[in-house]
Amino acid sequence: MTPILQCNQLVKRYGHVQALSSIDLTLGEGRIVGLLGPNGSGKTTLIKLASGLLTPSSGSISVCGMAPGIDTKRMVSYLPERTYLNEWMRAYELLDFFGDFYVDFNREKAVEMLGRLGINPDDRLKTMSKGTKEKVQLILVMSRDAKLYLLDEPIGGVDPATRDFILKTIVGNYSENATVVISTHLIHDVETTIDDVIFINKGSIALNSSVDEIRENEGKSVDELFREVFQC
Repeated sequence: MTPILQCNQLVKRYGHVQALSSIDLTLGEGRIVGLLGPNGSGKTTLIKLASGLLTPSSGSISVCGMAPGIDTKRMVSYLPERTYLNEWMRAYELLDFFGDFYVDFNREKAVEMLGRLGINPDDRLKTMSKGTKEKVQLILVMSRDAKLYLLDEPIGGVDPATRDFILKTIVGNYSENATVVISTHLIHDVETTIDDVIFINKGSIALNSSVDEIRENEGKSVDELFREVFQC
């Protein structure tokens, strides 16, 4: 079976700075993966490479067997760290926008989630709180029928209740044929949600394991092991 995401000796440099160093990684389907590391460790760079926003300096990266490009954009649903939606747009206009761009966008699912949260489709983004904006953006991303969901810091900077909603939405809205990658440094919050973990530090993978293996072999939680590895 073709991996959903595969990296072979992947390197990314920004001038003289090496952001990723010889990354070897294979992710199959049906998993929620925590891409965990301190700020500046290379998490966002790896996600942008997988989404096709950056190109490798050397080595290779593929999504469902293809180099990131036009074809893989149909398979990848990407949530950036920062809100990129136009503040003047109303919620229903954002649904129209995504519906025009993505043939796999499930508008009915998006409308149902907006209603469940009490978000008025006529409200403009600029009138919403930061947490509500985060929810709307996540709803848009998770309402696509994608193969790979790339979520860059989806729970950073929001309150605990919003974090709970975001994580429940992630778990409840992806298929067993897809994979979700969650980039975060908030390990404790995602530990009960993720199946596998990738520790990344200074552009290199320090650990690639399942959560169950960590608990069985190390006798500690992912959060405890993370603090031990990164001494934080």
